[in-house]
Amino acid sequence: MDDNDHWLTRPASIRKLWIGFSAVLAMTVLAQLVIGIKGYFGVDSMFGFAAAFGFFSCVAMVLLAKAIGALLKRPEDYYDD
Repeated sequence: MDDNDHWLTRPASIRKLWIGFSAVLAMTVLAQLVIGIKGYFGVDSMFGFAAAFGFFSCVAMVLLAKAIGALLKRPEDYYDD
């Protein structure tokens, strides 16, 4: 078996993983139709709030990490004498 033939690098496997993960995420959001959610602040009892909040929180963390990276970035020859 070649090192480049790992099952996670095959396009068919990647597509199946995307489909599987998307189905699981959709089922967790649709479960809110069956399971009643008691919200504490009003807005958190809306349909799909947890999924949207998680998505936008992740986007905010990525943007914050990029900003911190740009702030802390050093020149390429920083350690050269």
